[in-house]
Amino acid sequence: MASQTQGVDTPAVRTIKTVKPSSKSTRRMKAVTRKLRELGSIGSALASTGHPYMAHIVPMRRCNLACTYCNEYDDFSDPVPVDEMLRRIDHLGRLGTSVITISGGEPLLHPELDQIIARIRKTGAIAGMITNGYLLMPERIERLNKAGLDHMQISIDNVMPDEVSKKSLKVLDKKLQMLAEYADFHVNINSVVGGGTPPQDALIVSERALGLGFSSTIGIIHDGSGQLKPLGEEERNVWDKVRNLTRRSYSRFNHFQEAIANGKPNDWRCRAGGRYLYICENGLVHYCSQQRGYPGVPLSGYQTADVKREFLTEKSCSPNCTISCVHQVSYIDHWRAPQTSQITPGSTSHGSPELVQIR
Repeated sequence: MASQTQGVDTPAVRTIKTVKPSSKSTRRMKAVTRKLRELGSIGSALASTGHPYMAHIVPMRRCNLACTYCNEYDDFSDPVPVDEMLRRIDHLGRLGTSVITISGGEPLLHPELDQIIARIRKTGAIAGMITNGYLLMPERIERLNKAGLDHMQISIDNVMPDEVSKKSLKVLDKKLQMLAEYADFHVNINSVVGGGTPPQDALIVSERALGLGFSSTIGIIHDGSGQLKPLGEEERNVWDKVRNLTRRSYSRFNHFQEAIANGKPNDWRCRAGGRYLYICENGLVHYCSQQRGYPGVPLSGYQTADVKREFLTEKSCSPNCTISCVHQVSYIDHWRAPQTSQITPGSTSHGSPELVQIR
């Protein structure tokens, strides 16, 4: 693809900025450095359980799309002021968070997103982002490169847009081509089955992603509370084909998705609130995107003692959970620290979780 240009207006003159892709050697060097940092973060997690491994943080609840299965957006919210976002990133750094991923809503709508990414890198954390990809252009990708973004994930739900989702391959394919040419960061394309999307579309999306040099994963769309929805026969066949296409990854050897596809609960130790934090646009800590409100306390006051307590707390929603990022983070510690207390989100009349000691 030829280099593309992006117009830049100034009060006196209109100039054209040419965006040039990085060389292959530069990309390879960045990929090696990124991998070494990732290995270091895993080593740190194995050495100590007193810090979060991953946090998802929301700078923007508003989204430019309205996918019918999604409960994580609105169409009116303002962006979180950048100074407040930087303070929240610093709090995550204070806790020793290894990976900070920006999600939404649609994070690319935030006008100071580059500053937020740069601040994540300044803490020493790995910087990730989940986006629908609609707002990507070569100049925007270059800015993400300069800010230090490490990982980007785009979920593509179907080949043609429909009433369920507009995150379609038809609409986003040119954006994927731009990423293949200009992005210095790792790109993962996630296809989905379930939720009313045509099953065969997941296979087409995955093949296109791999053809462009991206990694590819497949997920199962959960219900409105993040709980299990087993696959039908056609969905399961497509899911198997996609998994056979993709290389073995961290998400494949822990067998969580296998049980979900078969409609079976998982027996695991959820470390949400400890190893994994979800920070909403109001700056509150939650277990995950589907358990917002629990514990629902300000990040500014969250301490290492809170991380250690939640690490040892069993969550009643975990057997039928489909939140793969929490599965994968928790799997780091699957072999140690049996949980000694139990919590049932939303079980009390005041809307707070009920905590009981397990004897």
